[in-house]
Amino acid sequence: MTETQTINETATANYEAMFLISQGAAADLAGVVDHINHLFERAGATLIAMSKWDERRLAFEIDKQKRGVFLLTYFNAPRTAIQGFERDCNLSETLMRVLILRVDHLSVEEMKATDGREDLVTEAKLRAEKAAKTAQKDESVSIGAPEAERAAQAAAAAAAAAAEAAAAEVSAKAVSETDSEASPQTDPAETTPETAPEAASDA
Repeated sequence: MTETQTINETATANYEAMFLISQGAAADLAGVVDHINHLFERAGATLIAMSKWDERRLAFEIDKQKRGVFLLTYFNAPRTAIQGFERDCNLSETLMRVLILRVDHLSVEEMKATDGREDLVTEAKLRAEKAAKTAQKDESVSIGAPEAERAAQAAAAAAAAAAEAAAAEVSAKAVSETDSEASPQTDPAETTPETAPEAASDA
């Protein structure tokens, strides 16, 4: 191995990488950041800065996704490792797209000035809490739905029973009134069949 080849293999450069992730993946933003850091480690790269660049609607659908979250990173890596790093990013199921550019026009201080890893940690916590609340809400709805259905059925059954009881009461009252009208009332002044002959004989 010549000295020139050794220098070329060990030479490093500064790069910019823009990662695009779906909103679903962004729900576990901390996991996405760890995944990207793992890819950098595999490539032997040193991360200089990482920040959330934007979250917006995509110009066209990518993997059936209409919106995405963009993460901007600056890193230093061996030149020979970039091809393998880009291949790993393209094979990743977490990342939708990646764009890697050489950045000789920026100083390390300028790249460090864009670092927003602390903000990413904060946002990752907020997204995790939101995802947990959504999951808990969905679970309570799925569990509560049968209970609500049973309650509605019980209320309907109770209403039907009450209506049936009311109808039975009205029917019984109507029958009672009909019986009372049909049965004659005894008048003490009226002559009974037994006393009628006696009254005739006396006359």
